[in-house]
Amino acid sequence: MTEKNQHIILKTSNLSIGYISKKKHTCIASNINIELKRGELVGLIGANGIGKSTLLRTLTQVQNPLEGTIEINDKKVNDHAPLELAKVLSLVLTEQITSKNLSVFELVALGRQPYTNWIGTISKQDTEAINNALELTNITELKHKKCFELSDGQLQKVMIARALAQDTDLIILDEPTTHLDMYHKAYILKLLQKLAKDTNKTILFSSHEIDLAIQLCDNLIVMTENDVVSNTPCNLISKGTFNHLFPKDLIAFDEKTGSFRVKK
Repeated sequence: MTEKNQHIILKTSNLSIGYISKKKHTCIASNINIELKRGELVGLIGANGIGKSTLLRTLTQVQNPLEGTIEINDKKVNDHAPLELAKVLSLVLTEQITSKNLSVFELVALGRQPYTNWIGTISKQDTEAINNALELTNITELKHKKCFELSDGQLQKVMIARALAQDTDLIILDEPTTHLDMYHKAYILKLLQKLAKDTNKTILFSSHEIDLAIQLCDNLIVMTENDVVSNTPCNLISKGTFNHLFPKDLIAFDEKTGSFRVKK
């Protein structure tokens, strides 16, 4: 194994996630110990309401952990200044963008904000990074189109291109295949797999497309009511992890095919 594949981009130690109110702490998951290595595609999966979005919000400092630490490149996340964090971590959310009057080029250019000067002037280096991101996501021909003219699948590729233009070691996506049909769900996840390999960036995404994630990811983070585990899909299958993902009255995991099926 090469050294670059051993380099840990993100690490959590005894992490507990949840919510803090004036009256109490509500813990959703605890003792989370995961490591994401450079160049990996990692899927975060689990049943609805299990806490996937809460984990992503905590990893990206949108909300504070209850306990434990999060490190990016061996430095605690909360020790990063906002501008510094924006140079190592980029985020793609499911919320609809409010700037659909922008062209594709202009929206992708927003990913360069951590590097531009105080008036936001785009340099030659910025333009090269933007065009490279457009090329990597196969949307160069769309660069002059307005975002309101795009399909959901095209717009998702634009958002991924913006994250690539930001040029961070870690890209985190929250449900990147929401609102897409089966073909485009597979297309987007296959694209993420290729980008992780070609750019050597670490890509973490949450998804309900568990069968696709099992097929395409280097590693999976599986959230259940009892714990959070991380391993390769093959190891998780052999350990029977997916057998406990859903109630057994309706859904069963077929270890031979590596997919879920509805019980007759």
